[in-house]
Amino acid sequence: MRCLCKFKNQIKRITPIFTLLTGLFLFLSAEADYEDGVNAAFSGDFETAFKEFIIAAEEGLSLAQYNLGILYFTGQGVEQNFDEAFKWTKAAAEQGHLNAQFNLGSLYLDGQGTSQDIPQGIEWFSQAAKNGHSNAAYSLAKMHQEGEIISKDLVQAHAWAAQSANNEHAEGTQLKLEIESNLSNDEISQALRLFAAWQIQ
Repeated sequence: MRCLCKFKNQIKRITPIFTLLTGLFLFLSAEADYEDGVNAAFSGDFETAFKEFIIAAEEGLSLAQYNLGILYFTGQGVEQNFDEAFKWTKAAAEQGHLNAQFNLGSLYLDGQGTSQDIPQGIEWFSQAAKNGHSNAAYSLAKMHQEGEIISKDLVQAHAWAAQSANNEHAEGTQLKLEIESNLSNDEISQALRLFAAWQIQ
């Protein structure tokens, strides 16, 4: 009985190590498939790229999921399928892939591969912008400035323009100054406080 307990305790200690090594092996395998896919894509062989990306994507590699979403969206190497593009883009975005978050926001705003959902699109753009995506922040600034897709709000527009400049968008500072010329001192202060709050989130 003593031996059996000792053996069970050894198994308990080995199991997490085995699980970790198995996960590492699958990750390295997914990385290898992804690299093969990238090499194929660079050489213009999108069918091979698709085959390699789907293996790595199914194993959970966000880079592969992101690229697979692009292939499905553009119809390169596979028949164009917006539903699949949405599925894989969402999978990558939920893992924190920055460009996938921006693309997912676009898919929601345009209703491609999913029902159009403006609030969800704005939410994913906001997440991408706060994570450093310059085009997401700039797009949000323009949307709030123009008030076509969402309500016009120049305080929000100014804060997002500041975020786009912070994210190194080439036109972010210029847009911020343009919006600023239409704001009161109090509104500028509100916008600056909003931008500052995002930096500490």
